[in-house]
Amino acid sequence: LHLVALNLPSSGDMRADFQCFQQAQLAGLTSTYRAFLSSHLQDLATVVRKTDRYHLPIVNLKGEILFQNWESIFDGNGGQFNIHVPIYSFDGRNVMTDQSWPQKVIWHGSAANGIRLLSNYCEGWHTAHMGAMGQASPLETGKLLYQKEYSCNNQFIVLCIENSFVS
Repeated sequence: LHLVALNLPSSGDMRADFQCFQQAQLAGLTSTYRAFLSSHLQDLATVVRKTDRYHLPIVNLKGEILFQNWESIFDGNGGQFNIHVPIYSFDGRNVMTDQSWPQKVIWHGSAANGIRLLSNYCEGWHTAHMGAMGQASPLETGKLLYQKEYSCNNQFIVLCIENSFVS
């Protein structure tokens, strides 16, 4: 399953699932992509289909392995990954080095186990208000689910996950 970033950073007010779907299609990817975010409807840990959570690796756009499988992201270590394996945007840029993302932080809105944090997900990803808070992770920590609160007016990386495997 591919883990890919949106082509531009976003504040806490986003239509992330739609953007993931749209940018994947524009990039010629045929699978369904969902935002790597907990929302008011779904916890991050359940975004990928149950049948695909254990046996498929999580890879970047070029097929390099980030995680052994979806479940390993939520094993309690904060989604530890190799920071030397790049995360690419749908248009092929490395979010860890490209200046289009000046802040190397990803929104997620989740506890380390992938369960939504109701007080820290920018009101269901519907506000960029400075007083609202969202849970995010600085990529230099090497963890996708590092626990840090930020104001929702920040412009951070939004990741998308291929949520079901299509051969």
